Amino acid sequence: MTEATQQPFLAYLQYRLRRDPGVVWEGFRETWADNRKFRWLVRIGLALLILALALWIALMRNLPDAKTLVTYQPQLPTMVRGIDGEVVYSYARDRRVQLQFEDFPEEVTNAFLAAEDETFWSHGGVDITGTLNAVFDYARKAGSDQRAVGGSTITQQVAKNILLGDEYSVTRKLREMVLAQRIEEVLTKQEILELYLNEIPLGRRSFGVQAAARAYFDKDLDDLELHEAAFLAILPKAPERYGRARYEDMALARRATVLDRMERNGWATAAEVAAAKAKPLGLVAGGTNIRTADAGYYLEEVRRLLIEEYGEQAEDGPNSVYAGGLWVRTALDTEVQDAARDSLRAGLMRYQGGRGFSSPVATLNPDNGDLVSQLASSNLGVNYKDWRVGVITEGGSAPRIAFANGDAGALTRAPSSLKPGDVVAATRQGESRFRLEVVPSVSGGLLVQQPQTGRIVAMQGGFDARLGSFNRATQAERQPGSTIKPFVYATALDNGMTPATMVDDKAFCVWQGAALGEKCFRNYSRSGGGSHTMRWGLEQSRNLMTVHIADEVGMEKVTGTFQRLGIGTYDPYYSFALGAGETTVERMVNAYSALANNGVQYDASPIDLVQDRKGKVIWRADKRRCDGCNMAEWDGKPMPRLAPRGRQVMNPATAYQTVHMLRGVVQRGTALALASLDIPLFGKTGTTNGPTDVWFVGGSQDLVAGVYIGFDNPRNLGGYVQGGTFAAPIVRQLISETKPRWGNQPFVAPDGVRMIRIDRLSGKRVFAGTPSEERRASVIWEAFKADTEPPRRGDADVFDSRRKAIIAAVRAARNPPRRTEAPQEEQVVEGDFAEEQGGIY
Repeated sequence: MTEATQQPFLAYLQYRLRRDPGVVWEGFRETWADNRKFRWLVRIGLALLILALALWIALMRNLPDAKTLVTYQPQLPTMVRGIDGEVVYSYARDRRVQLQFEDFPEEVTNAFLAAEDETFWSHGGVDITGTLNAVFDYARKAGSDQRAVGGSTITQQVAKNILLGDEYSVTRKLREMVLAQRIEEVLTKQEILELYLNEIPLGRRSFGVQAAARAYFDKDLDDLELHEAAFLAILPKAPERYGRARYEDMALARRATVLDRMERNGWATAAEVAAAKAKPLGLVAGGTNIRTADAGYYLEEVRRLLIEEYGEQAEDGPNSVYAGGLWVRTALDTEVQDAARDSLRAGLMRYQGGRGFSSPVATLNPDNGDLVSQLASSNLGVNYKDWRVGVITEGGSAPRIAFANGDAGALTRAPSSLKPGDVVAATRQGESRFRLEVVPSVSGGLLVQQPQTGRIVAMQGGFDARLGSFNRATQAERQPGSTIKPFVYATALDNGMTPATMVDDKAFCVWQGAALGEKCFRNYSRSGGGSHTMRWGLEQSRNLMTVHIADEVGMEKVTGTFQRLGIGTYDPYYSFALGAGETTVERMVNAYSALANNGVQYDASPIDLVQDRKGKVIWRADKRRCDGCNMAEWDGKPMPRLAPRGRQVMNPATAYQTVHMLRGVVQRGTALALASLDIPLFGKTGTTNGPTDVWFVGGSQDLVAGVYIGFDNPRNLGGYVQGGTFAAPIVRQLISETKPRWGNQPFVAPDGVRMIRIDRLSGKRVFAGTPSEERRASVIWEAFKADTEPPRRGDADVFDSRRKAIIAAVRAARNPPRRTEAPQEEQVVEGDFAEEQGGIY
């Protein structure tokens, strides 16, 4: 039938269908009955139609919606900044850095287009030529173990990497093609290329070109040369192969192909390509996009707090730690942190001394497989001098050690008690010889905080976080010993006593009931007797005086002070006044920070604020609001003022008086080790029964530090170990290495405090003049609240003195004195009137 006759025929057919459909149906039945070939054609056509329909349903079933890419949020690591704003760490399972399209250098994008999709800017999501080549290659390799070439465009790779997955099948390929065309309808070419360059896996746990640039060259994208950009572009084909030294020739050949394509497309000149081909790969062992602070305990504490708030993985929420792309601003001061690490380690090593090896740092089970593989997957390590962590592979009299990097050899200076699976530290002594190094068996925690903000600037929770994540600065519950005494004295100051109040230093026993019997307290030195000023009792850390004070004011009030400052919640037993209750270094430092800040306390926090991936602040330590701070136009009213942030947990005058007494602990008391630093410092040592723990807590107005040393399973440290001789020197080293951070300003007395000159031993007032030589060392300026200072002599005192003087004069007239020394009583009387000579009252 010709085209000329076809149109009238179709018109006639349509006419007959409208007028008499049955005629057509009858014709179909007659043809079906008489023509066998027609029946087969119809059956085949129906089968193909059903197959096509089934295939379409299979392809379209659960096909992701391309529109989700418009709001797609890739998984990004959480980045951590220090107190100076610099990035110090990232919480990441993989290397990922998110960039915008305009951030990608043109040379880099062109390299990837040359390698993966030269027609990207012109096709609609599918390149027909590339697809046909992939089909022929698939047919050729069918039945073999070889994988056919992909033939995928960059759009198809976006669909595969983000929405579909990497299943190797024809069905996935067809779904990929359909989805790629839909993606082209909802995203621009620039948006598609941005997704691709940010998400493409490129080996070495890196996703995206910026992360790969750091992983392979330790450079940012802007710093890459042409040959380096071309190398990154070859990685999508075989990311785990081209980065290995044994495949270098293959990588160079593939890189040359990409460079040739760049020249062919006008994206690079012949001279540039020739120069790039002449250069080696230039790969580094493994770069990073951040500096990493050696602050394992600090960063683990931050991670723990973030996981509690936002979850760990993507399924936990949009702001999860390992996928949410958070930006975390911390108070970590890397200089103070390094000093804290070194000073605590020095203290632990000093205690360890010549004690020798006691136990391995960990133990692996030989029954669980290869010991070296177990060590490599355990993440155990140590960053101290040139020490390395290895595992014992052979024990006995000639032990051998192996390391995660494959090194192995004999271990010297090793006890015969070592057995296979023991993990120890060692240093290289030769080609195949290693010397056992002793990691201290004793441990401890150290924490440094800003008292005016609550910001934790440094934290060291043990010898090395690589040996175990348990943080002794925040998690270890230990008895603080005498470091808790300042808060007993502060309670007394709040209840009518003064630093000059005389307190008994005598035996104190209390009946605790039939079950416990009588409890008697004693001083650490086992000495005692007489009465002394409160100041002297705190400076010398007298247990008996502390218990007498607690008894005088009431233990309920004392434990109330402990609870109010966050130290702990204890029953009103006298032993808690001497530090028998358990607490942490963090809580003790925070309590001392309230003293240094005139009774104002802030919540201790290593985190300042948290931002989501778009920069919006979603959490901050300072939760104060300033609703009037942002306005389109100034309304002429006074500038809004934020309310004070901290809590007033102690009377300001009481806090200052306590600090003033604790200054004496450093100047002439149990913390004399810090006096040589020659800056205004306060603090208190502590030594628990045994001793099992030794402490020091204190600092300046700018920083407060706290430290303890003890075994994880508490046992006796040795009678010679005290807070003043082992804990205080740790803080002394810390301060000496970071002295500018601690400031040099004196503690400022709040309103209502009067400074009065007294004798710190007798508590009596000292007036103008120069005290005698024997009294000069004991005369100080003491802090008193208004109307609590030692009084001047009253009228009754003056009358009594004059009466005694008259009686003495009459006696002297009746009985002239012999040539002997004046009676002691007369010397005292004369002294009562010797104000200008520095009399003591």
